[in-house]
Amino acid sequence: MTTHRVVVTGYGLTSPIGNTPEEFWRSLKTGKVGIGPITKFDTSSYNVHNAAEVTDFPFDKYFVKKDTNRYDLYSLYAMYAAHEAVANANLETESLDRDRFGVILSTGIGGIKEIEEQVEKMNTKGAKRIRPMALPKALPNMAAGNIAMQVGANGICKCVITACASSNDAIGEAFREIKFGFQDVILAGGAEAAITPFAIGGFQALTALSTTEDPLRASIPFDKDRNGFVMGEGAAVLVLESLEHAEKRGATILAEIVGYGNTCDAHHMTSPHPEGLGAVKAMKLALTEAGLAPEDIDYINAHGTSTPANEKGESQAIVTVFGTDTPVSSTKSYTGHLLGAAGAIEAVAVVEAMRHSHAPKTAGTQALSEDIEADVIYGEGRDMEIRHAISNTFGFGGHNAVVAFKRWED
Repeated sequence: MTTHRVVVTGYGLTSPIGNTPEEFWRSLKTGKVGIGPITKFDTSSYNVHNAAEVTDFPFDKYFVKKDTNRYDLYSLYAMYAAHEAVANANLETESLDRDRFGVILSTGIGGIKEIEEQVEKMNTKGAKRIRPMALPKALPNMAAGNIAMQVGANGICKCVITACASSNDAIGEAFREIKFGFQDVILAGGAEAAITPFAIGGFQALTALSTTEDPLRASIPFDKDRNGFVMGEGAAVLVLESLEHAEKRGATILAEIVGYGNTCDAHHMTSPHPEGLGAVKAMKLALTEAGLAPEDIDYINAHGTSTPANEKGESQAIVTVFGTDTPVSSTKSYTGHLLGAAGAIEAVAVVEAMRHSHAPKTAGTQALSEDIEADVIYGEGRDMEIRHAISNTFGFGGHNAVVAFKRWED
C-alpha cells in the first residue's frame, strides 16, 4: 500500500495562556502561567479554588449571542480553534475535495456545563422546562459535527473519547487516515470546558485536584510538593495534510507527524501502571512507526499532570525507553490539565518548540521529587535544537497515546 507523509500546515487555539499561537508561545517562552482563582462559580464550599480559565475569549470574532443557545462552551471553543486553524493554514475550504476533507475532534467530557444546568432546571422546575437543544448541545460528538458543518467537510467525522489521551488519539487517527490515503486534509484536535461545579467537585472527590492555594505552586509537575492537577479549559485544532496536497497548494509547512502509538495498561480505572509499562509500549510504537531510535528524540512533552502516581510511572517509563539524558517538560504547568484537549494544546507547544529551538521550562517546579529520574527542565527553559520530539498523553481507563513529530526541513 502506498503511504503518504503527513504534515501540519496550521493550527488555532484558545487557552488559558493565549488565544493565538503567537500569544500562546510567548507565554510558554516567558513563563506566563494561566492559573488563578476560579471565577466561574462560587468555590467557598470547595477545597479546590484554582483553575486555568480561558480569559478574554474572542467570542465576537465568529459568534453572535444566540449561538450560546445552540452550542455548549466546549463546542464554541472547538469551533473558534477550527476557524483559526483554517485561517492560519490559508486553507481555502471551498476548493477542497470535500469527500476527502474530514474532522476528528475529541473531548473528555463534552457539554458538561449544559448537562449540569439542565439537570438543575429539571430538579427545580420540572422536566418540561428542559430546553429543546439541551442534548444536542451536550453530546460529546457535536463539536466535531458542528465544525464539519461550518467548513463543509464531508469526509471522516468522529469524536474519539479516551479521557486525557483523547486528542492525541484524534491526531493519531487523523495521521493514519491521511498516511494510508483515505483523506487529504483533516482538522484534528480537542476541546474541553469542564470548570464547572460538578466536574470540579467530582475530581475533588477523587482527590485528584490540587488544593494548594498559591496559583503558581498548584500545577507543579514532578515537584516534590505536587499534590494534584489543576483543571484547565480551551481547545486546539491542527490542520493535517498529505505532503503532496500541502505542496500542491503552496502551503507553509510547520512540522511533520511521523509516528503514533496507542496502548492500554489494563490495570486500574484511574491509576496508571506503577512501572509505566503501557506508556513504555506506546512510546516504542510511536518510535517504530517513525523509524526513529530513542537517541533521535531531542525533547519530550510529558503528560506531567502534577499527580504523584502519574509522574512516578511516566518518569520510569521515559527512563526505560530513553535513559536519563532526554530533556522533558510539562506545559500543564502553564495551562492546567485540559483533559480531552490536552494532547492538542500540547501538540501546538511541541511544534512551536521545534520551530523556535527552545524547550519550555516546567513552570512553578522548584525541586524534583526523589522518585523522578527523568531530565526534567525547570527553573528556566533551554535553547536547543529539536529535530524530533514526542508528546505523551495518558488517561483514566489506562489509555496511552503518544505522537511523534519531526521538525520540517525542506
